[in-house]
Amino acid sequence: MSETALSRKQTLFYLVFLILMWGINWPLSKYALAFTPPILFAGLRTLIGGALLILIALPRWKQLRLRETWLYYVFSALLSIVFYYGFQTVGLQYMPAGLFSAIVFLQPVLLGLFAWMWLGEGMYTRKMVGLLLGFGGVAAMSIGGLEGGTSILGILLALGSALSWALGTVYIKRQADKVDSLWMTAMQIMIGGIVMTAYGSTVESWSEVRWTAAFLYDTLFISVFVIALGWLTYFKLIGSGEASKVGSYTFLIPVVSIVCSILFLNEHLTVNLIVGMALIVSSILLVNVRHRRV
Repeated sequence: MSETALSRKQTLFYLVFLILMWGINWPLSKYALAFTPPILFAGLRTLIGGALLILIALPRWKQLRLRETWLYYVFSALLSIVFYYGFQTVGLQYMPAGLFSAIVFLQPVLLGLFAWMWLGEGMYTRKMVGLLLGFGGVAAMSIGGLEGGTSILGILLALGSALSWALGTVYIKRQADKVDSLWMTAMQIMIGGIVMTAYGSTVESWSEVRWTAAFLYDTLFISVFVIALGWLTYFKLIGSGEASKVGSYTFLIPVVSIVCSILFLNEHLTVNLIVGMALIVSSILLVNVRHRRV
């Protein structure tokens, strides 16, 4: 089932919602990890989000067509959820979060290349320069992470996270006419949640989770707004427009994350942050300005 085109106001609303939710996800997740082992937390929040989406999708159960479409759900779950969150959760233990997130946000650059290669989207010098500027902006904001040291394994896991996110996005865009978009989002998140929860249960202990009110509120917020509604919004935007253009706006996510950290975690405004923001704004303008064909 292909997506219908969104109006400008709808697109703007979805983009603002997505950037805000996925931006505040980083500090919220960092806070939650004080109460829980990482893989169990990744599985739990995804499992709750997937269950919520399945409840939303149930009135359209006839469009699930599980016998015909199960392989699409499994493959997209592995790329967009299991590998993306799995590499991310494990990798954050090996290097600073700022530097790790900068590498993960190579994703819009990879997405632009893959969308050109496999989705037939246009690629021209200005767009590629814009994507690279956006990555440079994220790197500039996160440069302080270099002070904490680097790890080859951490770098490889961050690259794996970026690569799986980009490939998962292109895969879902390519299969848009073969599956119902709501069921695709719900099933991949549910399958991913089951896999990560099962794996986390074998390598971590549930007894280490501290079920405080703060942890429960934090987890529920992430499950509902970041996981369920966030991914639903992301794939709705991808389905209704050019993947590379939507990807360019995700460069704003770490900006929101850092601003929230300044406001609530007592971090400081730096020259790096200002330079990074300027590069990201330039990136979005370059990628999204209309290209005139001669």
